[in-house]
Amino acid sequence: MIERPLDLLNSSKGSKVLIYCKEGKSYSGKLLAFDIHINVVLEDMKELNVTGKTIKSFGLSFIRGDMIKFVSPGDH
Repeated sequence: MIERPLDLLNSSKGSKVLIYCKEGKSYSGKLLAFDIHINVVLEDMKELNVTGKTIKSFGLSFIRGDMIKFVSPGDH
């Protein structure tokens, strides 16, 4: 049951997520870890264009929480 925002992230660990950043870029990857500041670690991270096509692959990556606008769980 999801009662707090971080509960949603915790239930998404090990699954694909879509992360939209403040500068307008979006990334997808498998959520490995996060902290209270929403700093996230993604496995097999990919930058996506507006249609959802991969622009660039990064592998294991870290995104600072203060750069994130929203996180959406699920395969996109």
